[in-house]
Amino acid sequence: MPILTGFLSLVNAPNRFETRFPPFKTVVGVDFSGAAQAGKTAWCAELSCTRRLKPGHTTPKFRLDSLNRLGKLAGSDDRDQVLAYLVDRISSQEQTFWSCDFPFGLPIELGLGRWKQQLAYLNQFDGTAKELGRALVRRTQQRVGALHVRRRTDRETQTPFDCYHYRIIYQTFHGMRDVLLPLADHPHVCVLPFQYGRLDPDSTLAVMVEACPASTLKRWGLPHQRYKQSGGRPPEPIHRSQRRKILSGLRPLVDISEHRRRVLMNDPGGDALDAVLAAVGGWQGFARADHGAVATDDRYPIEGRVFC
Repeated sequence: MPILTGFLSLVNAPNRFETRFPPFKTVVGVDFSGAAQAGKTAWCAELSCTRRLKPGHTTPKFRLDSLNRLGKLAGSDDRDQVLAYLVDRISSQEQTFWSCDFPFGLPIELGLGRWKQQLAYLNQFDGTAKELGRALVRRTQQRVGALHVRRRTDRETQTPFDCYHYRIIYQTFHGMRDVLLPLADHPHVCVLPFQYGRLDPDSTLAVMVEACPASTLKRWGLPHQRYKQSGGRPPEPIHRSQRRKILSGLRPLVDISEHRRRVLMNDPGGDALDAVLAAVGGWQGFARADHGAVATDDRYPIEGRVFC
């Protein structure tokens, strides 16, 4: 199976960040859920590269090798078991690029310190995700006189919500506390853009980045609304129409079997499709990023960056 070494050939004048990336065998996209029964709607898409990257190419041709609900993989839909499975798999799957759809950090304006201090704050918070969201709103009001503030990366990539909006706070809380916190000091994992210093071209590290399928669709000029059905109901004609357009846009980028194409078309919430979009969009954002600038930026290494 070809190894994704192409990022090293994308640069004309490598700097110390660009030359330290290990090769990747696999790209995995995770459409995350912080719901109590997270395994029902969280999906995992595993892709391999069917041809080597060429200089200047940020869009290799992938093959979708695996597409499953995380509940099926974990053997339970319970959030604690699903997220424990995800942590174990990320830490044990070598030379893998993980692109996960949940916020990795919080805005500087909240005054919660650097990334590991943010993780510690969430770990020590005595309350639910909903209560955390309310606490962060109160904190924002006290500090900047507003209900919410968006990270720079949220503004740049046009994410649908700020990272503690009520629609996403469960993902932020459980993603940061239950996934990133146990992985932050793991010797086989590197979480970007917070841990560039851990990279080594000879390592077998798993690398994690934050993705946003909606932002990727906007960048591609494809439908980013009305492809998701709610309440577990079957997709309606409008959802199917939007998904066909998205799959048409994915066709040059990913080989997808007819069986998995049917899964992507029929999954009620569009979460399976989001897992594939997270994988491809996250890789593209990673491959074309100026990592030297990202690593030395005044905000990204503190509040995170969406790769899309």
